[in-house]
Amino acid sequence: MTETRRQIRAHVHANAGIHFNELVRESSFAPGQIQYHVRRLIDDGELVRGEFYGRTHYYPPEYDERERAMLAVFRRETARGIVVHLIEHEPTGPSGVADALEIARSTLEYHLERLVERGVVEKTYDERNRVVLRLANRERTAALLSTVEPTVPDRLLDRFTRLVDDLLEGGPGSG
Repeated sequence: MTETRRQIRAHVHANAGIHFNELVRESSFAPGQIQYHVRRLIDDGELVRGEFYGRTHYYPPEYDERERAMLAVFRRETARGIVVHLIEHEPTGPSGVADALEIARSTLEYHLERLVERGVVEKTYDERNRVVLRLANRERTAALLSTVEPTVPDRLLDRFTRLVDDLLEGGPGSG
């Protein structure tokens, strides 16, 4: 294995779920070099590729499909915030999460849809037919969450989305 390939492999193993653009930004290699070596690493079974939410993510092979999808979701700051809130305050209702995170209900629902779809969060109904949110697998979720830190571009995208939601709903900052 070449030194370039070894470095790319080590970086992906240390940053499971990293997407291609972030891999390019964090490395000293050209995009074409990364594409070439990543392709070889995938062919050799050293990396796994996954397409989630319009981005290509790379993982060490020990993560299964469900874990890969969860890691991709956790790279979004808002989704990560929802999960952290549930770890600390479950069970809770959607309005409690939206209020605590200061996000629009539509933003919450967008991320909840992905979290439910990936088996991270369960939506149930209480005796008064109100939605109750819980983590599906608290221990595994916490372990995976601790391996990912949202990237700066992902944080900026989430913050921009929140700003637009605030402006559309006439909330804070909508002067």
